Amino acid sequence: MKRTRDLQEGFTDAEQAALYDRLHPPQERNDFRFYLPMIMAADAVLDVGCGTGALLHMARQAGHIGRLVGLDPAAGMLEQARRRSDIEWILGDLSSVAFDREFDLAVMTGHAFQELITDGEVRAAFGSARSSLADDGRFAFETRNPAARAWEDWTPDHGVDFEDANGNPIRWEADVELPITGDIVHFRATFSGPIWSYPQESTGSLRFLDAPRLNDLLADAGLAVESQYGYWDRSLLTDASPEIITIAHRNRASRAP
Repeated sequence: MKRTRDLQEGFTDAEQAALYDRLHPPQERNDFRFYLPMIMAADAVLDVGCGTGALLHMARQAGHIGRLVGLDPAAGMLEQARRRSDIEWILGDLSSVAFDREFDLAVMTGHAFQELITDGEVRAAFGSARSSLADDGRFAFETRNPAARAWEDWTPDHGVDFEDANGNPIRWEADVELPITGDIVHFRATFSGPIWSYPQESTGSLRFLDAPRLNDLLADAGLAVESQYGYWDRSLLTDASPEIITIAHRNRASRAP
């Protein structure tokens, strides 16, 4: 799952950020394998919800020499990202920036898109993403296919055991708030281990949009779907696909600004 929000008092954003890449090792992420070649082929790239900056770090390490910009609303995440100073890091989200046709590619990874809960938030994000793109620019992102019902596996029985940077054992578990109504899933994530006297918790909400509604919102914002896939191997999108991976481009025929 994407990083969670609304941290309990005592479990800081910086502490959770320090655990993020340990829980989601960048070299093992299928989404990074999918997006990295696109980034390497683009001169100027915006990573929306860049988190710890791991994807842009990988691009620099692979030899990208153009402009790389990471945007994230969490100061703790950017503290991790700023380990590299040859990338632009901006604290904020798409509602707080005003790029004007500056990027050949914008990406939104780690299911960050699902943190946009309302149609208004999605429309605003899509509009800002479109404004950031050059005339031939593309916007690539993913959201979980609601038909696959991924949240059914977000239970303590499907927790993950890993170690922090000092080798301390950590247990991560998720628990979904039931019943689920509409397309919003509310959940609680718990980190536990001997370094804490009690489990550290955070809560979050994610929206599960289906492809028809997603595509309508893209069109409303002046973004045209170029391709959609159901998984990271670029397999066709079907009702059983776990993902809705979308590559869209700026629609020049649109009246959107």
